[in-house]
Amino acid sequence: MSMYCHQCEQTANGAGCTKIGVCGKNEDLQSLQDILTFGLKGIAAYAYHARELGARDEEVDAFVHDAMFFTLTNVDFNLDRHIEMVMKCGQMNYRVMELLDKAHTERFGNPVPTKVSTGTKAGPGILITGHDLLDLYELLKQTEGTGINVYTHSEMLPAHAYPELHKFPHLVANYGTAWQNQQTEFAAFPGAILVTTNCIMPAKDAYRDRLFTSGVVGMEGCGHITDRDFTALIAKANSLPSLPDQAGGSLTTGFHHTAVLGLADKIVAAVKSGKIKRFFLVGGCDGAKAGRNYYTELVEQIPQDCIILTVACGKYRFNHLELGDIDGIPRLLDLGQCNNSYSGIQIALALSKAFNCGVNDLPLTLILSWYEQKAVAILLTLLSLGVKNIRIGPTPPAFISPNVLKVLQDNFNLQLITTPDQDLTAIFGSTPAGQPAPVESRSFLSRIASWLGL
Repeated sequence: MSMYCHQCEQTANGAGCTKIGVCGKNEDLQSLQDILTFGLKGIAAYAYHARELGARDEEVDAFVHDAMFFTLTNVDFNLDRHIEMVMKCGQMNYRVMELLDKAHTERFGNPVPTKVSTGTKAGPGILITGHDLLDLYELLKQTEGTGINVYTHSEMLPAHAYPELHKFPHLVANYGTAWQNQQTEFAAFPGAILVTTNCIMPAKDAYRDRLFTSGVVGMEGCGHITDRDFTALIAKANSLPSLPDQAGGSLTTGFHHTAVLGLADKIVAAVKSGKIKRFFLVGGCDGAKAGRNYYTELVEQIPQDCIILTVACGKYRFNHLELGDIDGIPRLLDLGQCNNSYSGIQIALALSKAFNCGVNDLPLTLILSWYEQKAVAILLTLLSLGVKNIRIGPTPPAFISPNVLKVLQDNFNLQLITTPDQDLTAIFGSTPAGQPAPVESRSFLSRIASWLGL
């Protein structure tokens, strides 16, 4: 089917159309539309999980419909309204993360700090990756008493901390690391594999016949689960070689905001006594691109009197490190999946209340790794809440135009990571003030600043 560009009046295969639908469009307008589209994808993912658990938010649903009509059909070319819509996207993502958090905790209980093995147990195994906790719950019920052991992978690690999931003794360990290592780790895992939701790499022949997908995920040549009936997956697991009984290390997860706020008195006392000097939130989406070793080196160099919060699969860059504790408070607190950025926000708000200051006045630094739509949606949420001084990396999103990036830098002090040494020096020292915006972009910048209330 041909797509038509209203700007150059040609179809997709017309020689004059270089980018379907947007020929001649203002670069900053296109950037805002791209940001909004990615943010909508993130909201849709979280709303999907919540809906599967019976939770919906009519305001979020209405926004998704309005924003898709607004940005995907090229019906509006007004910069002010695009800025407003992008900021509202961040607000709606906050609502949907709150909705999903409530759905998860009502169904599976409040997560508690849990030490998770990274070894294997003798017997047939199923490895489950992705984000869908309901898929995992149904899989655990259907494999109960079968002798099959279930292993989590990547963003499924935090599942071990939910009481209603942890109670299954055959949920035995976490295997592997972040999504971009699937092809190596899946090939090495001898059992059956289930991929839920997104974050799937093209399947290799080494494991294609034992990989199954569920929900919105699909892969050519692989089995697909419908209605959460895992019969075929279980049969495949039983037909494959058993895993060995092999010791491994351990990872700790489950520092949901309800667990961390239970330590609030100890944390506040440690801050007031000078034992905790600063909090870092280091996390986000991992990826294969060079430069992501920055996050490992950064965490290794963060001073011993600092607490590190983390979320999402970016944690695999450093969650294997032994970082110790401060007066019994672990220095590394894994809040959970990417949607548990909501927990990070709740912790920051609680600290600001305890110290009677704004979030931006806390000794708190956010250093995020971005990759896909959920990371964009979460960044928009933080910006819509007025959070400043965030560092992102390893590179700026290609769809953010120079003018839009300049707005974010000038009004939110959004910064790109450099090196761990340089960034830590700036964080603990003085950060140079931003340079004035170019004259040619002043009008555009002031309009965005006005919409942001800055």
